[in-house]
Amino acid sequence: MDLSTADPDSVLDALDRRLVCALQVDGRAETGRIAEVLGVSARTVTRRLARLQQTGLLRVVRMPDVEDAAVGALLLRVRVLRGKADTIAQALADRPDVPFVDVMLGGQEIGAVMQGDAGGRDQLLYGRLPATAAVTETTAHAVLHAFSDAGQWRAGYLDEAEVAALTPPPVATAPEKPPLDALDHALLARLGVDARQSHAALAAAVGAPESTVRRRLHRLAGAGLLRTHATVDPRLLGMAVDANLWLDVPPGRLAEVGTALARHPQVHGVFATSGPANLVATLFCADHGGLYRFLTGTLGPLGVDRAETAIVARAVKRAGVPVWRPRPRT
Repeated sequence: MDLSTADPDSVLDALDRRLVCALQVDGRAETGRIAEVLGVSARTVTRRLARLQQTGLLRVVRMPDVEDAAVGALLLRVRVLRGKADTIAQALADRPDVPFVDVMLGGQEIGAVMQGDAGGRDQLLYGRLPATAAVTETTAHAVLHAFSDAGQWRAGYLDEAEVAALTPPPVATAPEKPPLDALDHALLARLGVDARQSHAALAAAVGAPESTVRRRLHRLAGAGLLRTHATVDPRLLGMAVDANLWLDVPPGRLAEVGTALARHPQVHGVFATSGPANLVATLFCADHGGLYRFLTGTLGPLGVDRAETAIVARAVKRAGVPVWRPRPRT
């Protein structure tokens, strides 16, 4: 199914949306626990989640620790010739060090997040992009601090009691993250593709006893390394408008404004950055009127000096998961 042409209301009903929200709270929540909290049968949960995953409407993947993944990452704004956005966006999405790619409204700008080492960064920024005739301009903004990211966003179809019931119990954590060996890395890699895999499936995939896998996952969770992201088209959750806000905030109020925005239920990412805009916020709104109300009612009172609003026309890749590909020409 091509979500760019699907009618969102015909794809996910109220229970489907609540199931997605349950996985936003805990991507590895067991079927029985979800069923108990939502007040439906385990068979219904199993059947619904299987349909969502098999049709590609939902993917649950592991996300790295927010500070490890975000701080030092680059937020790219790539200007391209008209008609070339899809090609350049797909080339960026094919890179493993680029987990997020969007085509902005108007079709002449691509937004992307790039992680990875300096070598890959330099090769892209100083080699591949400038050498591409379709690219007219590239700006890169380094993330200095992450107030929140996509793995922390909740769509709001669960009440506080349901969220609390699904939230994993706190795990005693070590003062520092433990060293990771080959088995740890293998498990994390598998969860980066599908975080819903059972202990038995993971054990078979990595060639280790299931009891060992359970212990390792418990230790990794305690180290904060098992954050998950339920990747779904936001339109399927009633959010028709996806926007990036590039904000100019007085430095003395940067932390205050960033923290306030990170708490807002429509915001799915807030980052302090280098460059002329020192704060970037990403948010979902039900419609353009909702975006206007956010700008005037939420952003206005925070005392932001300047705000540039860029609306996403099409998400291409989210949390490392491809969500759109151009159709081949016939």
